[in-house]
Amino acid sequence: MSENPSSQPLDEATSRTDSAPKSAEDLPKLPHREIPPISSPLVMVESAFLASTASLLWLINYYFPLGLLWRIFFPIPIALAYLRWGKRTSWMTALVTGLLLSVLMGPPLSLQFFLPYGFLGILLGSQWKRQAPWFASIAWGVLLTVLGIGVRLVLLSVLIGENLWIYLITQVTNLADWLFIKLGLIAQPDLLVIQALAIVMITINAILYLLIVHLAAWLLLDRVGNPIPSPPVWLQILLDQEEVR
Repeated sequence: MSENPSSQPLDEATSRTDSAPKSAEDLPKLPHREIPPISSPLVMVESAFLASTASLLWLINYYFPLGLLWRIFFPIPIALAYLRWGKRTSWMTALVTGLLLSVLMGPPLSLQFFLPYGFLGILLGSQWKRQAPWFASIAWGVLLTVLGIGVRLVLLSVLIGENLWIYLITQVTNLADWLFIKLGLIAQPDLLVIQALAIVMITINAILYLLIVHLAAWLLLDRVGNPIPSPPVWLQILLDQEEVR
C-alpha cells in the first residue's frame, strides 16, 4: 500500500505547529536597549533643556555674581545628562552649552565655562554612573579643577596681556607675610614656598568645592529619579547630627 502524498503537507504543517512557540516566554528575546539613539526627540529635548539651564546659570552668575552659590550648580546639568542618557548625550549637552555661551558672550567666556565646569560635569556624571565612591569622584574632580584653573590663568593672561600667576603669587605673599608676623617669624618666605602655598590653597578650595557639589547633587538628583552614590558613613553621621541639632 502506497503512502498518501497528500498527508505529507499535513504532517509538515503539524510539525511546524508543534515546534512553534506556545507562549510569549518561548519567543526569542530581542536585545533590550536601555538608552534610545541620540536622535530620539526625548533625548534631544532634554539635552537642549539642560544645556539652556547650564548656560543660564553661567550667564546670571556673570552679570550678578553670587559667589559659591551659583558655581555649585554649573556642572550638575551636564552630569544629569550623563546619568539619564549616557556619555554621548552628556558631551552633546556640554557642546551645546558652549555654543550658546559663545553666541551670547563670546568664545573666551565660553572657554572659561568649559575649563573646568563643562569637562567636570562629564567627569562627575561618569563617576556617578559607575557608582564610584565619593573619594574617587572628588579626587578626579579636584585634579581636573586644578588643571582647569591653570589653563584658565594662562588663557586670561594671554587675553589681558598680564601674567595673572604673578598677581596670585603677590596675594599669597601678602598672606604669608601676615602669617609670619602672627607667628612671630622674622624670616622672609621663599618663592618656592609661596608657589607651593598657592597650589595648596587652590587644591583645598577645589576639595571644598567638589564636596559641596556632591552634597548638592546628592540632595537634588535623588528627587528627579537619578540618585548618585551615598556619601561616606562619617559624613552621613555628621549630617544626621546636624539635623538633630
